[in-house]
Amino acid sequence: MNPFRSTPRSVYVLGGVAIVAAAATGAFGYSTLQVRYARDITRGVLDHSRDLLNRVRYGAGVTADSLRKAMAEATPGPDAGKPYIVVSIADRRMWYKLGDTVFYTTRVAVGSGKTLVKQVGKTDEYKFDTPRGRLTVLNKDAGPVWVPPDWHFVEIADKKKLTVVMLKRGQTVKTADGGEILVDGADVVKKFADGHEVPYESGEGREIIDGTTLIVPPYGTNQRKYRGTLGGHRLNLGDGYALHGTDEPRSVGAATSHGCVRLRNEDIDYLYGIVPVGTPVYIY
Repeated sequence: MNPFRSTPRSVYVLGGVAIVAAAATGAFGYSTLQVRYARDITRGVLDHSRDLLNRVRYGAGVTADSLRKAMAEATPGPDAGKPYIVVSIADRRMWYKLGDTVFYTTRVAVGSGKTLVKQVGKTDEYKFDTPRGRLTVLNKDAGPVWVPPDWHFVEIADKKKLTVVMLKRGQTVKTADGGEILVDGADVVKKFADGHEVPYESGEGREIIDGTTLIVPPYGTNQRKYRGTLGGHRLNLGDGYALHGTDEPRSVGAATSHGCVRLRNEDIDYLYGIVPVGTPVYIY
């Protein structure tokens, strides 16, 4: 008698599904290993660290020559024949280079890594990290204007124990002396009891504070535009991140920014002149 004859067909089906699932899981795991290996190899290349390369290779269990060759060919490195920027978060330093030739290197400030949590209508969490990976110089600005995100005002209010009010167009906020704060055209103004209006100043350290309330100006108003904060030049990397100058030169060399790579003004002025749009930027 065939010992398998009495086995239900569903058992074979389930067995086949299990085998396929196991194979898929294995393939996914292998693919994930490849991605992680490629990522860490790129980091090792940029860090010029033979030690790290060996640790990654053996830690991942990669011993076959064919797999090492495939990984080397698949790993995206600095564009051949094209200058690129490397930023080390740990070293707080950047290099502008081509292959082994370094055109320029200097200290930088990077993200502080701090987290700011604040309740402003809803719970907001802001993480001040410099992004890692491959970015690109998308465009360049001379005399850049900084439009501070909400976290700038939240951070100041948190330090000074103030209440935050997000001002909207068409809205008025009563002041302690009986006046009003409102938007008139492109300005946030204070309207006095006799009807005359005075625009508020703009810039870091000139935030609109009335008593225990900090007023956040709407986007598009002059009070939401800060000049001089970012130095004389900026290389934009997208998503609000950039390499730029600073009005706090002593901060360069520290982990103190809100995510951008901050340089001394003379350094970013020089890089602005020699780094073209489209330059790859590797941050690790």
